[in-house]
Amino acid sequence: MSIEVLCNVDNCKYWAKGDKCVADKISVIGLQGRKADDMEETACKTFEHDE
Repeated sequence: MSIEVLCNVDNCKYWAKGDKCVADKISVIGLQGRKADDMEETACKTFEHDE
């Protein structure tokens, strides 16, 4: 199954035209542990700075 993952962080090495994430896999963590109440309590661990 293929899904579309969108990301607007254009200085990430996995960012592609059209705000697409082209990483092979995505890792998202909760900033306060394993539970989050809203999106502000999550973060993308897949991010790598585009050098």
